[in-house]
Amino acid sequence: MQEPSVQLKWKPHAKHAPYKPCQPRVQDKDSQPNSAQHPLQANKHTILTSQDWMTVFMYIDAHPGVSQDAIVQHFKTHPEGALLFDQSTLSHKLRDWQKLEARIHEYPNALSMKWQHIVTRPV
Repeated sequence: MQEPSVQLKWKPHAKHAPYKPCQPRVQDKDSQPNSAQHPLQANKHTILTSQDWMTVFMYIDAHPGVSQDAIVQHFKTHPEGALLFDQSTLSHKLRDWQKLEARIHEYPNALSMKWQHIVTRPV
């Protein structure tokens, strides 16, 4: 009994050359590697902490006649560190201003939190 002849669908190819070694990256001697960014180049999608929002609220208390758009622009170009948020976010946070202040007075570490941690099953 003879085996049927096997036909290849593809032509055999010659082997490829080996990969080139990676070139090392050239780093500037004066720069140190870090994740710090210029305040005006901060990430747009950062979540502000309660301390950041209290800073915004204190600015609103000190400047009562300023519009929400002007407040957003002020903190977007703030020299000590940009706080990036839009007018609708500010409007929502202003609605919950009293709750935020109550939470800060109730919990000592609430200023560094981005949102309230709700414990459903304490140990």
